[in-house]
Amino acid sequence: MNSRDRVRAERDGGLATVVLDHPAKLNVLDRRGWERLGEVFRGLAEDDSVRCVVVRGAGERAFSAGSDIGSFAESRTAPADVRRYADAVRSGIDGVWNCPHPTVAAVEGVCAGGGLIVASCCDVRLCGTSCRFGAPVNRLGLTMAYEEMAPVLAAAGAGALLEVLLTGDFVGAERAREMGIVHRIAPDGEVAGMARALAETIAEGAPLVNRWHKKFVRRLLDTSPLAADERAEPYESCQTRDYREGVAAFVEKREPRFLGE
Repeated sequence: MNSRDRVRAERDGGLATVVLDHPAKLNVLDRRGWERLGEVFRGLAEDDSVRCVVVRGAGERAFSAGSDIGSFAESRTAPADVRRYADAVRSGIDGVWNCPHPTVAAVEGVCAGGGLIVASCCDVRLCGTSCRFGAPVNRLGLTMAYEEMAPVLAAAGAGALLEVLLTGDFVGAERAREMGIVHRIAPDGEVAGMARALAETIAEGAPLVNRWHKKFVRRLLDTSPLAADERAEPYESCQTRDYREGVAAFVEKREPRFLGE
């Protein structure tokens, strides 16, 4: 399989689905695959018609087992290659994390290492009952870089992140929900349908407001004081056409028709 083909995007109206597509090897990503993930998400970020993005793995065996360890000997040993690989991983992570549209991770099977990082970049995460999560990089003698830790830290907190990294153990769906790694659990075989329904619910909301809320929550992760213009930005929603439509629809007891304007 061409590395470029390991990540593909599908569209159905305002809903986009990004598929990590290498099921023969648990949807692992090599260097080019990480770069492709960033490219796909940057393309979606520029498309204002997108209302929500679902991220999933091909098949039911894995969301993603992370990076392709089998390629490390030739792609992640020499210092220059290590830097090149790190840049590719960072490009993929940044693409998912910085996507302005709401994102939903639909996790089935194994979600490990880089797969855990990608899932943690998503705003809402759901999984099947038999899913397993972990990052046993200490058994490879490999560290998780700062940029790679950041999404998992934001999702689950320092204690959960250290539990995963220091033990190298995999945790099941219920424990993952306790840790904050996932928010919802679906019966195996129903993850895709539940993710679709959740994405449709999100897409029914005012798209500008969804993007604003995502931006504001991410900003609050930074504990530096808010500037005056940042504090004022939430009130810009009152000047939008969608705000007028939403209020009118409420008064008229009908469903709103949001245009993202």
